[in-house]
Amino acid sequence: MLPFISYILFGLANIYLFSLAIKSLPTATAFAVWTATTLILIKISELIFFNQRISWLEIFFMMLIMVGILGLKIYGMQTHSSP
Repeated sequence: MLPFISYILFGLANIYLFSLAIKSLPTATAFAVWTATTLILIKISELIFFNQRISWLEIFFMMLIMVGILGLKIYGMQTHSSP
């Protein structure tokens, strides 16, 4: 029963915190950041709790996601500041 209750509580927190994020960021950027953060936290959980290994290729692709998010943020700042 505890995993189910935790799932519900984390789900509600997820919706609330994401709604706060989209108030200050464009929706696409907020969703990209949220997804990437979730991916990285899941990978860290796998490393800690399930003793799984991480490959350099996985690290490379996670870094590509982060570069994409930075690109969205930088491009979004340029388009919003131009007349």
